[in-house]
Amino acid sequence: MENTIQLHDKKFRIMIPAEQIDKAVDAVAQRINADYAGKETPLFLGILNGSFMFMSDLIKKIEFQNELSFVKLASYDGTCSTGCVKSLIGLNNPIEGRHVIIVEDIVDTGESIEHMIKELEARNPASVEVCTLFFKPGSYRKTLPIKYRAMEIGNEFIVGYGLDYDQLGRSLKDIYVVTE
Repeated sequence: MENTIQLHDKKFRIMIPAEQIDKAVDAVAQRINADYAGKETPLFLGILNGSFMFMSDLIKKIEFQNELSFVKLASYDGTCSTGCVKSLIGLNNPIEGRHVIIVEDIVDTGESIEHMIKELEARNPASVEVCTLFFKPGSYRKTLPIKYRAMEIGNEFIVGYGLDYDQLGRSLKDIYVVTE
C-alpha cells in the first residue's frame, strides 16, 4: 500500500485502509440483512461508476435473495459537484410494489440521491432506501433520510474504492484524500 499517490495534477495520501472499509461494509450489510430478511426479492440499484466496488463487496455479504441493477448519473466535474444531475443510463427493471435499495459510493450535497429517489418514487415501489459507503453530513443539503451509512467523513475530496478524480483512482483498494 502506497502512502501517497499522484493522479493528474493532484497528490493524495491514504486516509482509510481497505481493512477498515471492509469492516464498515460488513456492519452495514448486517443492518440490511436484519431489516430485509423475509422481504420478497429486494432490488439493489447501484449508481455507476463509483458504487461498483462497494456494491460488489456489499452484495457478497447479503444473506437473502435479491436482484441487482445499475443506473448511471453524472454530477461532478473534477473535484466539485456541479449541482446539476444528468441521467446517463436509466433503470429498465419494473419496480412497482418492490423494495429498492439504492447503493451509492458517496452522498455529498444530496442532489444526485434526491434526483434518483424522485425518479424511483414515480414508479410506485414498496419502499426506497439509500445505502452509501460514505456520507458527508457537513455537505448534505437535503432532508431525505440516508438510512444506511457505512461511514461518515468530512468535506474532504477522496478517491479509491470506486471513487475517482477525473476517471483515475477508482481501482485503488484504499481511500485516499487530496493533499494539494
